[in-house]
Amino acid sequence: MRRKTFTWQLPATIEARLGEKTYGRQRTIFEEDHLLIILHTPPDPETHQRDAWVFLRKPDGSLMWNGQENGEEKLKRLLKNYAELYERLDDAEEAARSAADLLEVLEALGPLNRASTNLANTLQSARDLIKEDAFLIAVRDEAYEVSRNFDLLLSDAQLALEYRTAKSAEEQHAKADEMARAQHKLNLIAAATFPLMAVAALFGMNLVHGLERTPGIFWLALMIAVAVGAGTIHWVTRR
Repeated sequence: MRRKTFTWQLPATIEARLGEKTYGRQRTIFEEDHLLIILHTPPDPETHQRDAWVFLRKPDGSLMWNGQENGEEKLKRLLKNYAELYERLDDAEEAARSAADLLEVLEALGPLNRASTNLANTLQSARDLIKEDAFLIAVRDEAYEVSRNFDLLLSDAQLALEYRTAKSAEEQHAKADEMARAQHKLNLIAAATFPLMAVAALFGMNLVHGLERTPGIFWLALMIAVAVGAGTIHWVTRR
């Protein structure tokens, strides 16, 4: 598959620096007073594919886009597309109610942050090559703001996700600790009542033993069961 060709005449020195299949990364090529600016559209949210928008600044200062005139408006449109995507993701980040929502925002932000950073760097390179062009200075500054906004939003979303993750882990730890305390209380109750239940079961057996005529035996057995229960509690709770 060959790269797209447009209805303009490029210097041979520029053509020699272009690949046959694609225009490649976002970059500038300056030869024979012609400045070629290769930029990318925002990546597709599903496939992360992006198209190349190629701008050619001629020696007379006019700017073309993909072989057409009025490249200034197309470059402004490209920057506006990035800015609109930022606004959309900024709203999504503020509306996020779960870690899954934030992760979805981060997945979209990653490619856009990289693309906007490369776009700003490319326009900075173009401004360095043509220092007196006021339009390039203006779009360079605008691209820097867009790139900075994406970078800040990415940091905010990452911090928000880390906070939610830490908060969720803390809540789970608190619930586990609460369950452990509840289980400990149940163990104490079981330790206290088990000896009493064992003695009660023993004395509740229908065997003829004569001890039923001696009430003191009952109280003695009760005291022994309580003592055994207290000893069991101490054994269970000791570290």
